[in-house]
Amino acid sequence: MKKLMTAAALAATIATGAWAEGKTHYVAIHVDENDPQVMNMALNNVANVASYYESQGDSVVVEVVAYGPGLNMLIPGKSPVENRISAMSLELENLTFAACGNTLRAMSKNAGHEISVMDEANVVPSGVVRLIELQEDNYAYIRP
Repeated sequence: MKKLMTAAALAATIATGAWAEGKTHYVAIHVDENDPQVMNMALNNVANVASYYESQGDSVVVEVVAYGPGLNMLIPGKSPVENRISAMSLELENLTFAACGNTLRAMSKNAGHEISVMDEANVVPSGVVRLIELQEDNYAYIRP
């Protein structure tokens, strides 16, 4: 025999989120090495996490933060994973890339001209500070 849910029980279910479709997870991935293996591992982590949580009925928000030598991951024409980043950005709507402004300024100064980042990347003032902010916002921290 089916039981009817009282208005109070329904309100409690909705208030606790038990009625919700799934949970949203938050992940920050740190790249600070100019190593194609590390960059590909970071992107593999993104793909695997997104696939896993989707299979669980959950969603995931991922931000890849690149600074220091790892910023080459986000430099057009230099990035060994440029095509992969472009494809993944189209496939995964909750994937973003943060490029360290401090590193970008230093690279531009050393090159003697302005260096730009891929369209998929947002420049943040500091990669390290961005990772701190994400962790303070309860993002899980991953370093491949």
